[in-house]
Amino acid sequence: MTLLTVNPGSGSLKAHLVDPAAETVEHAAEVEHPPDSDEAWRELDELLDRAGDLDAVGHRLVHGGPDLRAPTIVDGVDGDVRRAIERATSLAPLHLPATLALLDRLVERLPEVPHVVCPDTAFHRDLPEHAATYALPTDWREAFDLRRYGFHGLSYRWALDRVAGVLDRPAGELQVLLAHLGGGCSVCAVRDGRSVDTSMGLTPLEGLVMSKRSGSVDPGLLLWLLRETDLDAAALDDGLNHRSGLLGLSDGRSPDTRDLVAAAGDDHAAALALRVFGHHARRGLAAAATSLDRIDALVFTGEIGWDQPEVRTEVAAGLGLFGVPRHLSGNRDDDGPVSPPGAEVPVVVVRPREELQVCRDTMSAINGIS
Repeated sequence: MTLLTVNPGSGSLKAHLVDPAAETVEHAAEVEHPPDSDEAWRELDELLDRAGDLDAVGHRLVHGGPDLRAPTIVDGVDGDVRRAIERATSLAPLHLPATLALLDRLVERLPEVPHVVCPDTAFHRDLPEHAATYALPTDWREAFDLRRYGFHGLSYRWALDRVAGVLDRPAGELQVLLAHLGGGCSVCAVRDGRSVDTSMGLTPLEGLVMSKRSGSVDPGLLLWLLRETDLDAAALDDGLNHRSGLLGLSDGRSPDTRDLVAAAGDDHAAALALRVFGHHARRGLAAAATSLDRIDALVFTGEIGWDQPEVRTEVAAGLGLFGVPRHLSGNRDDDGPVSPPGAEVPVVVVRPREELQVCRDTMSAINGIS
C-alpha cells in the first residue's frame, strides 16, 4: 500500500510517497518554490510517475476554519469540503489558495483515489473555552466566529507520540511544553494528551517571532500606522507576513537562523535577531506553562527546533525557573533528550515528520477512526 502526502507551505512544496504499514518514506520531492509554481508541478508530476498505483492522497490543510475540525475525506472538486476550504482561505491566505490548486489538480489526475484533508487546526479543536476566546465584543465574536484556532497540530501530534516513546509513558498521561520552530513558529501546552493552550490564534500570524512573520505586535501600533502614515491594509499585510520576523530584524540579511548564527559574531543586527527570537520563544513557553500542573518535558521540533542547537540553548537558558536545564547537548540523529541525565525537566528533540502524521490521519479517516 502506498500513500501520497502533500504539504504545501507558503513558498515551498513537500510531497512524499509513504508506506503506511512501515511508516517509511519511499520517495520524496521537496521544492523550494511556491507550491502552485511550474517547478513544483513538474516535481510533483515526476513523483507521481514513479508512484505506480496509489491507494490514497493525504493533504496537509493549514487552516480548517470553523467547519473542518478533523481529517476529512474530500467529496469531489465541487463538494462541501472544498467549499469549506474556500471559506477559510482569508484566514490563511499564504497557504490555502495553493492547497486548493493542488487539491483540484490531484483530484482531477487521481479521481478514483480517496483524498483526505488533514487540518493542522484539528489538534487544538478542544481548546478550553477560556484559552480559545478573545476578549472582544460578543457580537464580533459571534458574527465572525473569532476564536483561537491554533496551528502546527500535525507536528504536535507526531511529537507528542514520539516523546511519549522516549519517556516510556502514555501520551494521554503527559503534561508537556512543545515548541515548533521553523519558518512558522508556535508553542503548545499539552495536558493529558490534549492541547490546552497555544500561541497562534485566528491566523498563523499571532504569537512568536518567525522567519518572515512578525508574530504578535501591539494592535495599537497597527492602528497608529493605518491612521498616521500612508500605509494601508495591503502594505501592513505584506510587511507583517513577508518582511518582518528574523528577516526584518536582521535588516534583510536572512530569515534563516543558520545564516544568522554564522554572522552573529560581528553583525549586531544578526545577533539582535537571534536574541529577540529566543526571548519571544521563552516568553511563549513560560506563558503556556501556566496551563499545566507540572512539566514532564520540554520538546523542540520544527526545522529550527530539531537542527539548531544554538537556538535551543538560547531558549532553554531563560527557563531555569521551570526546572529546564541551562546547558544542552548538540544535535542527534534520532529523537531523544539533549538535556543532562536526571534533569528535572528533560529537554527532548523530535524530528518533524508531518508527512507521517498526515499518513496516519489519512488512514484513520479512510478507516472511519475518529
